[in-house]
Amino acid sequence: MADDRFRRRSYAAIDLGTNNCRLLIARPDGDSFRVIDAYSRIVRLGEGVADSGLLAQEAMDRTIDALKMCADKIARHHCWDVRCVATAACRSAANAPPFVERIRAETGLRMEVIDAAEEAALALAGCRSLISESSETTLVFDIGGGSTEIALAEMTASGEHALSTYRSFPVGVVNFAERFGGVDVDEASYQQMVAAAMEIMAPFRTAHEAALSKGYRLLGTSGTVTTLAGVYLDLVRYDRRAVDGLTMPANRMTEISEHLRCLNLVERAAHPCVGPGRADLVVGGCAILQAILNLWPVEQITVADRGLREGILLQLMNDDALFSAAGD
Repeated sequence: MADDRFRRRSYAAIDLGTNNCRLLIARPDGDSFRVIDAYSRIVRLGEGVADSGLLAQEAMDRTIDALKMCADKIARHHCWDVRCVATAACRSAANAPPFVERIRAETGLRMEVIDAAEEAALALAGCRSLISESSETTLVFDIGGGSTEIALAEMTASGEHALSTYRSFPVGVVNFAERFGGVDVDEASYQQMVAAAMEIMAPFRTAHEAALSKGYRLLGTSGTVTTLAGVYLDLVRYDRRAVDGLTMPANRMTEISEHLRCLNLVERAAHPCVGPGRADLVVGGCAILQAILNLWPVEQITVADRGLREGILLQLMNDDALFSAAGD
């Protein structure tokens, strides 16, 4: 009886990032879950934070509107448990604490500002099924709006991958667009972006060369890599099922990045896998991705359209299942 009740329960996870507000609602399904509702809106919460150190009023208003939509969906599905987390923008903004209180007052959602270590661990948990497909050491990266997280997952004696180290770097699609521009990006500006990202991330490569000396693979779980994968597949409309788990040649990532850089803003916005919300941000993401490929060269890269929200959901369901079992 307890198992039946558990399978009928809905769980919700909200990931409030520098650029996007994302919601996922799901029910347990075996060792994983079945998504029953989802929502995503570009809110650009971190707009201007790199310069001012503060969340802008308009950005907070946009975010509150999106979170009200999330709260409505959560209420409609009578979710058993909910976890809402905020990442880089709220970590770095001085006015994040009163904004978190405003979120609670206006939406009823209790937002947690998590540190980079927990962000990396949750993203890794969300990608675990893809990571376990290979015994190789896996370098998992997430190019966000305000930061890029890189986590190293190594095989343990028990035969499972575990997080051995991680690092958060202050390079993201929003702050790169603000720093270098994202509308008309010439070759020189693009290479400046690549060089800037490489300079920041290179010490991490040096520090962990020994762990990667026997081989590794790259797994990307960001909007940048899913966008490039959609372009690679020539999708007329983005399809998560086609993109998630795709392994594609790394050199095609480079070629597609250059193609997008050469397009003007209108052309990028018109692309079905980019859209107007990402048109001025995608080139910065491409530059950060290219820096990663330069530092950790591989022939192929695996793309994951999953991460933080999925990790939260699996954690909520696992904790609830253990609690329910203990109570029987």
